[in-house]
Formats: sequence, C-alpha cells, structure tokens
Amino acid sequence: MTTTTHTHTTFDVGALRSGIEQRDAGAVTALYAPDASIEITDADHGPSRPLRIAGAEAIAAHFADVYGRDMEHRVELAGATGDTLGYTVRCAYPDGTLVRCVAMAELRDGRIVREVVAQAWDR
Repeated sequence: MTTTTHTHTTFDVGALRSGIEQRDAGAVTALYAPDASIEITDADHGPSRPLRIAGAEAIAAHFADVYGRDMEHRVELAGATGDTLGYTVRCAYPDGTLVRCVAMAELRDGRIVREVVAQAWDR
C-alpha cells in the first residue's frame, strides 16, 4: 500500500492586509513567489495591452513605487481558499482622488504566483 502525503500551505491574508495598509512594500513583496507575475489593466493599460510585471525584482520595485506615494490604502474585502486569493483595496490621495483595485491571484505554497488586477481612479 502506498501512502501519499499532501502538504498545504495557507496564504496569510492578515499579512497581506497589514502590509498594504501599513504601506510596507517589503512585507507585501514577501508574499509573492520569486517567479510571480502581475498583470494590471487600467485606463493606461487596456485589456489588450495590460501592464505586466514579472519576477521578484520588478515586483519589489513596483510596490516600492506604489507604497512610496502619499496615499492611504485600505483593504475592504480579502479571502483565500485553496490555491486562490481575491481582494479589493480602496486608496485615497490627500487631494481626495480615489483609486479602487480588485485583484484575483493564483497561489502556490502559500505565496502568490500569478495575479490579475483591474484598477480605476478618479480623473
């Protein structure tokens, strides 16, 4: 008789929420696998040409830029189950400009490996 053991590492949604809301680029980046990718669709990057960010270094630079801005980030909804994560973030600049981000991600070993994001902001 052969016994197969499956290990399942859960994703730390609390760490995601904390990292985003504290604007901690390093903490958020640590939640991504080294080979992860992010695809962002917004007003500047339409569905046929989304912004693609791939690899740990590029993802770290992206989050350093985003969380280095003078703005507030609040995670509204977040949940993970199995190999899937979904969350929404509401952001506000000091001048009142709002941004909304909706993300879905594929997880592997408790880390994000592929994320698809749609975001919109006041103009």
